[in-house]
Amino acid sequence: MRKPIIRFCDFIFGKHKNNTLPRYWILAVDMLIVIIAYTIALFMLYFKDFGASSFDWSRIWLVPVIYLITFLISRTYDGMLRYAGFNDIRKIFYACTSALSFLIISKLIIHQISPAIAKDLYPRYVTIIYHYLIVMVMMIITRFTIRRLYNEIYKNNGEKMNTIIYGAGDGGTVLMRTLNQDNRSRFRIKAFVDDDQKRVGSQINTIKVYSPKTAMAPEFIKKNGIEVMILAIPSLSEKRQKEIIEQGMALNLIVKSIPSFDKWVDGKIETNQIQDIKIEDLLGRKPIILGKSNVIREINEKVVLVTGAAGSIGSEICRQIMHYNPSKLIMLDQAESPMYDFQFEMNNTPDFKEKHDKMSFVITNVKDPIRMREVFEMYHPQVVFHAAAYKHVPFMEENAYEAVFVNVFGTKLVADLAIEYAVEKFVMISTDKAVNPTNVMGATKRIAEIYTQSRQCKTKFITTRFGNVLGSNGSVVPLFRKQIEKGGPITVTDRRITRFFMTIPEACSLVLEAGSIGDGGDIFVFDMGEKVKIWDLAEKMRKLAHRPDIEIIETGLRPGEKLYEEVLANEENTIKTDNEKIMHAVVRKYESTEVDEMIEKLHEELETCDPMKIVAQMKVIVPEFKSNNSIFSQLDK
Repeated sequence: MRKPIIRFCDFIFGKHKNNTLPRYWILAVDMLIVIIAYTIALFMLYFKDFGASSFDWSRIWLVPVIYLITFLISRTYDGMLRYAGFNDIRKIFYACTSALSFLIISKLIIHQISPAIAKDLYPRYVTIIYHYLIVMVMMIITRFTIRRLYNEIYKNNGEKMNTIIYGAGDGGTVLMRTLNQDNRSRFRIKAFVDDDQKRVGSQINTIKVYSPKTAMAPEFIKKNGIEVMILAIPSLSEKRQKEIIEQGMALNLIVKSIPSFDKWVDGKIETNQIQDIKIEDLLGRKPIILGKSNVIREINEKVVLVTGAAGSIGSEICRQIMHYNPSKLIMLDQAESPMYDFQFEMNNTPDFKEKHDKMSFVITNVKDPIRMREVFEMYHPQVVFHAAAYKHVPFMEENAYEAVFVNVFGTKLVADLAIEYAVEKFVMISTDKAVNPTNVMGATKRIAEIYTQSRQCKTKFITTRFGNVLGSNGSVVPLFRKQIEKGGPITVTDRRITRFFMTIPEACSLVLEAGSIGDGGDIFVFDMGEKVKIWDLAEKMRKLAHRPDIEIIETGLRPGEKLYEEVLANEENTIKTDNEKIMHAVVRKYESTEVDEMIEKLHEELETCDPMKIVAQMKVIVPEFKSNNSIFSQLDK
């Protein structure tokens, strides 16, 4: 039975422009409604002696002509009937009201000139009003009937997933309307859930609203075959959002959400805006939101240099800096392919296209003195953000020479040039691994901190420390995603291991803010929230991917790897700043002459290319460096 109906509808719709009814068909149907409504209005008025001489049927032409003109002006036939909504009702109202107004006003005017002509030409006022009301009702009913019919016949009839919408407010209502109108939607709404007890028990378009206690119970989920939960409360607090998401994950539901209100299009949600829950949503911490006034003061109309610009941190710093209107932004990196991709992105970002002349891309290595001097001589940067560094702990354990050369002496070269060329501020991006380091990478970053702190002069040196950032190159989250895509297993070095996490945009905004408030010699540490167990992170990502079959295995700590990360060393304290999320670390101060001697000795050992000698000197500079690597740990004895 269904196939003949579809074939008939195909004939009616004519397979025209993706099953869209031709506009002239819509106009023809509207005019037919006008004529039928006119007949009904006359019948209502003259039903006792219908067809009698009391009315001249030759006058029927005037009303349809007036309505046709208003339809053409208002373009009531322009909309797609499958999406008929309030805008279509508004067009119909304006068109019909305009026709009614014209008929009444023109009849009044002609009646003043010639009552006989008015009587012969126009129907009675009551007929016009009856007709106006009937036309509006019939046109609206016709549109919504066709929309319903179309959606029932042409909508996706493949496998649908039973879905509950968490939130019966504006977000949930708009979402339901979107899903009902989209014939490709794979979601079948079975229930609403809402924390507000006033809404519980009510219905939204025949769909009942339940309390969380009822709907989020395993029995309800199993009985109704619920597979998906869509969180539709954009204004929900981070804490409550996390609770709901984890509750849905515990029920093995596919959890999705809708975007915040500011990302809706004309007050509507598109189906493609329904997004998967990201691991960032389960961080368990409230994002740090900072003001912009301090950063504007430091960046606006200044020449800014960012090293390591093609990396995940450096590239985001560049994106954010461009919004603060620098006179010139120099983006420097040694990685050719990532830099090429980043250049393409920046040159094709709509917000930056008109600022093309304010961006320069430089390929070089921060340890190359000739090329780096050329960059400073050419651009004379006023602010430097130093993000270039090696950061992978296991690699640097095996390549101590390169770690020291880039992380220590590369930083030293850039810092010395910053002093020579009178840079106003030098902001170095450090890491929590520099605190009580247990690996070569962390120790090199701590030495870089010590050196820049000892260089205080007109150039203000500022250091920022933070933990892991979600989604950065080589971080654990992208690794877990790749392992899940391949079907597992997910590898965790140790079940007990914990880390601090922060999103990339958040970390970079903190770097800019800390750089703007620092006075020189500062080490700023950020509120990283609570530590996250990597094992728990892996389990959550497995659940988010709806892959409970994937195994999580322990592989053992890698050389130099810590079980627990720290933000401050044992002997360090912190002082509050004006921003409660940024703290000022009080650390040991080194005299520049003492540092110079230690760095010179390190350079001598570097020339030997002997990892043991290099690491031994690093331990002299950083006494708290206690290696977890069995090869280097013997140096601690």
